[in-house]
Amino acid sequence: MNPRVRELPIEERIQLVEEIWDSIAADQECLSLTDAQREELDRRLDAYEKDGNAGTDSATVLTSIRARL
Repeated sequence: MNPRVRELPIEERIQLVEEIWDSIAADQECLSLTDAQREELDRRLDAYEKDGNAGTDSATVLTSIRARL
């Protein structure tokens, strides 16, 4: 890690990370999946379509996690 980054206040580091993440998201079409990643996504989609289980919403999961803390 660049030592100068640690000299920035935490708020500025968080802002920097957010800006970098936003720039990556804007250019995501430049990122390609590997064959293994594509196969895994296809496998997961097939499993979802077979059982139709949409999973658990994030609020329920977070409540469950917080209850165990």
